[in-house]
Amino acid sequence: MTLKECKKEEKMDREFQKKFKFEGSISVLTQMMVDPAATEKRGGGKNLPLRRGEILDVIQFTNQEQILCRNSQRR
Repeated sequence: MTLKECKKEEKMDREFQKKFKFEGSISVLTQMMVDPAATEKRGGGKNLPLRRGEILDVIQFTNQEQILCRNSQRR
């Protein structure tokens, strides 16, 4: 990983922490795949757009219906 890529990832992590009021370091708990049979959903606001079969990093389990995730583009 180059220095430029590393700085870009750090910037995206800071933006993530600010947007979701997330304190502490970001650590991936697990990864999960979006159901290949699910309908694709557009994102908006704080909702992540979902694509069939996409792999997501789980950051935090917020409640029974929602989890805090990021996609491969670190969004």
